Amino acid sequence: MLTSRRPRMFVAHLDSRTESTPLARYLLRAYLAGLPSGERYLDTAELLLSELFANAVQHSDANDDRHIEVRFALTGSRLRLEVHDAGSGRPSLRAAAPDDEHGRGLYLVNELAERWGHDSRPCGIGKFVWALVAPAPILATA
Repeated sequence: MLTSRRPRMFVAHLDSRTESTPLARYLLRAYLAGLPSGERYLDTAELLLSELFANAVQHSDANDDRHIEVRFALTGSRLRLEVHDAGSGRPSLRAAAPDDEHGRGLYLVNELAERWGHDSRPCGIGKFVWALVAPAPILATA
């Protein structure tokens, strides 16, 4: 007898390069495709993952040969995204000037995530940044 179950936590290790960002998004889309209402998380989750992954690549002081780990899990009705890197820096929310080319990623995370934060990795090397994504409301059809 086949039973339907939610996918468990998904974990992947990706190269610490900006070229890995599309792969991270692809993996997230594949994970969400396995959820009964995964499309309700997709737009926000994809944007948040892109920002968190890009920050890990750009701002980590870890060696370039270190991988970035992404994790996705459904916790209750919230999608939890995590991006782990071996860097020592901690993310901080700051205001970008209108003509700044960078510096708005965490602002987007702060505005779009239900909650977000960071913590040290259990192994003691680096940190992880997490974000909780609420499902988008179901739109009524005419």
